[in-house]
Amino acid sequence: MEQTPAARLSASYPLKRAFITGAASGLGLALCEELAREGWVIGMADISAEKLNLSAEGVHRLGGTADIHQLDVADKDAYRKVAENFLTGHGGIDLLVNNAGVGDAGYVEDYGLENWDWLLGINLHGVIYGSALFIPTMRAQRSGTIINIASAAAFTSLPRMGAYNVSKAAVLSLSETMSAELHHHGVHVSVVMPTFFKTAVMQHSRGKAEHIEMSRLIFGTSTLTPEEVAARVLHQAARGRFHIVLPWDARFMYRLKRYFPNFMLRLFRLSEKHTDVVQARLRKKFERMERSGKVDHGYLERVFGGNRQV
Repeated sequence: MEQTPAARLSASYPLKRAFITGAASGLGLALCEELAREGWVIGMADISAEKLNLSAEGVHRLGGTADIHQLDVADKDAYRKVAENFLTGHGGIDLLVNNAGVGDAGYVEDYGLENWDWLLGINLHGVIYGSALFIPTMRAQRSGTIINIASAAAFTSLPRMGAYNVSKAAVLSLSETMSAELHHHGVHVSVVMPTFFKTAVMQHSRGKAEHIEMSRLIFGTSTLTPEEVAARVLHQAARGRFHIVLPWDARFMYRLKRYFPNFMLRLFRLSEKHTDVVQARLRKKFERMERSGKVDHGYLERVFGGNRQV
């Protein structure tokens, strides 16, 4: 019988206790569903109570136990109460996935200071809070795995994505620090850095329409699904891999940035100078995919709304 992606983690942690943020949709839900197939108890945290309830039903049907928590990860006092309730109710934690996040686009100077606070509160402070609140228990247990969901934006730094780039680069740096601090305490840390896949990360975007349009095209031409990403993440984290970079294009850019950083910087400058050309090429790719039936319009409708311009 073929093993599930979560089988190796289940063997390492027989009590099977996980806490996942952003668990009601996208990658978070896909991770929950993979763990549910192995019978895990899953603390599912999300800002949307309605989506949580629906997602929890699916987790139960797959064989898991859903412990749902409506939570804004940027609210540290609320997060503290949720973490305490989960740890008290389940006697510890084996897997923490800091997944909750939002995507957005805009120039550094006109994105808006309030928007900077909002995005960093979720993408960075949410990871800090979750880690700081659950790490003491993992240290005491001398066991556990933490998976931080960053992005290829942590090392690519594309123009018009300043706030998002900053948040994900910080998650990478934080993850490296945590790995060094926790390795000798039996706690493993992984950081995930994918390129674009069919996620709902842009559904709460606040940037200007002209900046969001590029994201619509990029996500609209992606064929990588949250389920595929979840399977690879759990498999590689269970094997002890720290940097989980996927798919192939992310690994290519990761190596390019590492060995030719100045060349990458020139590429970013050119992409900003010739944005219209890049966007036109993306639009042609979108149209080709649309003609062959490969564009998921239902997904675009859910994430970008009815006035999408692609």
